[in-house]
This record gives sequence, C-alpha cells and structure tokens, in this order.
Amino acid sequence: MPPANRPPSPNGAPVHLAALGKDYGRFTALKALDLTVQEGTSLGFLGPNGAGKSTTIKIMTRLIRPSRGQATLFGLDVQREPTRALTRVGAVIETPEFYGYLTPLETLAYVGRLRRMARKDITARSEAVLKEVRLGEWAGHRIQEFSKGMKQRLAIAQALLHEPDLLVLDEPTSGLDPRGMAEIRDLIKSIKGKGRTIFMSSHLLGEVQEACDEVALLNHGELLLQGSVRDLSRGSGRSTFQATFLRPPTETELAALSGIAGIDEITPQGDGVFDLKISGGEEAQAAILEAMVRQGLRVTSFRPLGSPLEQLYLDRIKESDRI
Repeated sequence: MPPANRPPSPNGAPVHLAALGKDYGRFTALKALDLTVQEGTSLGFLGPNGAGKSTTIKIMTRLIRPSRGQATLFGLDVQREPTRALTRVGAVIETPEFYGYLTPLETLAYVGRLRRMARKDITARSEAVLKEVRLGEWAGHRIQEFSKGMKQRLAIAQALLHEPDLLVLDEPTSGLDPRGMAEIRDLIKSIKGKGRTIFMSSHLLGEVQEACDEVALLNHGELLLQGSVRDLSRGSGRSTFQATFLRPPTETELAALSGIAGIDEITPQGDGVFDLKISGGEEAQAAILEAMVRQGLRVTSFRPLGSPLEQLYLDRIKESDRI
C-alpha cells in the first residue's frame, strides 16, 4: 500500500506522477514532480535540454528507479507491478536502434513474439501499423537502407503494434532534418486523432503547439506550469510585437512611446524598426497601436514576434534559471 500521506492515484488516469524525484549522487535531476495526464490527452512535456524530461520518462517505463515518489500508469505502480502497468503502454525512448539486416515485418514479428501476441494478430497488426506510419511499401526492405526518419517511424510502428492506450515518445524528432520532423509531427497528429493518450517530451515549442492539447513545462527538474495549449496561449499576458515606422522616432517621440500603457520595454532594431514587449491581450495591443497613431507616429507595420505561449515559455524559463 502507498504511504498514508501520499494521495492515491486517480482511478484510470493513464499517467499519475506523485512527488517523483531522482538524484544522481549530489545532483538532483528531478525534484518532486506532481503530474496527471487524463485519458485521450496529448501532452507535450516541454523543457530545455537537461530539464529532467528523459529522466521522468525512464522512470515511467521502469528503465531507472526513482529516488522518491511514485509513478503510476492506469492506477498501477510502475515499480511494484511493472508488467501489468506497462501492458497498455507503447514507448519510443531516445534514439531507436534496429538490426539492419532485418526487414520491418521481421522486426515487428520479433517484437510481437516478445509480447506474446498470437501469430495471426502479429501479421494483421504489422501490416496495419506499417501502413499507418507510411512504411507499407518498405515492409520487405532491409532496415539498413532506411533514413533516420524512416527508422523513427518504424520505432513508432513497433510501439503501436499491440494497440496501446498510452504512447510515450521521448524527443521523437531529435536529430531529424526538417522533412523528417514534419513527417513525424504529422504522424503524431494522426495518432492523436484516433483517441490515444500521448505523452511526448520535446524541447521544441513549435512541435508541441502543433501536436499537443496540453503542455507541462519543466526546468531544473521542477514543474513550472501545466495547462491547455489554448488557455496558456490566451492567458500568457505578455507578447512581443515589432513596429516599423516610416521615419525613426525622435527622442521626444520615443519618450512618449515608452509612456504608453502596456508597453514594458522598447528595443531598437535599426532603420525605424523597434521591438515592443507588451503586457495584456488583444485589447491592449489594439490600444497601443491606436495610441501610437494618435501621437503622430506613422506606423507602416505592427506584427507579433512568435506566439504568446512562446513568450510565456521564455519568461518562465528565464525566471527559473535565475533562482
């Protein structure tokens, strides 16, 4: 039984991490992570390199043991009941490796036998998942002929073979070229559309915004925020806009510009171009533009740099690094 001071895992939650921590000697990779992922959610586990993302995933899949806390999958403790807990999980951890002399069909047959799947199920599922990851035409080719992106798609096919309810992906586009990254993103979105729960780590904000419903931001082994991509994008409260003027503002005009409510910081970029850090949402942005026009500044363009979620991400990481 779990200790009395630890809350029980929510019934049926695909992922529930309670006060999860990991130390390597004097170095703390993960402090005390509390995180729950509900069924059908696609969660982007976001953070810079070294934030503790891979450590969390390795604990979830029992590749390493935690120093403290508990990881449960579908209500089952990963450390105490690993076989039952991981039965409904498919995972791609770090860079996948395969025997180059085997074909995708041979590789999936081997994995299926390890999972004690029936032969007819292995055959049917192998054809289905290879088609799903767009490798159907390569089913009989040697894997040594494959690009890195194709191997990544095969790794996802391998994880999907037994029709898991939870798919865990550790930096799935790491090391891929732009085309390979786009292919994997599209694949993840198609998997998400079929109702599976996805737990995907990444250090790329754009990737998470495209493929995920929710985001959890981690840095220095500590959870900084969690919420839906939509809500966090709307509620970040800070954004950066680039304003271009027909002629560079004078010192007096710049002083007046700095005094406009909502403008927190002005950074000149040259040739009449300025980056403005703004507090507030769309109403504040519209009011700032109107105020600039009223002051006689001839604005030729006023456009956002990045997204509100990107600004929130950068602000929280910067705050965390200062602590």
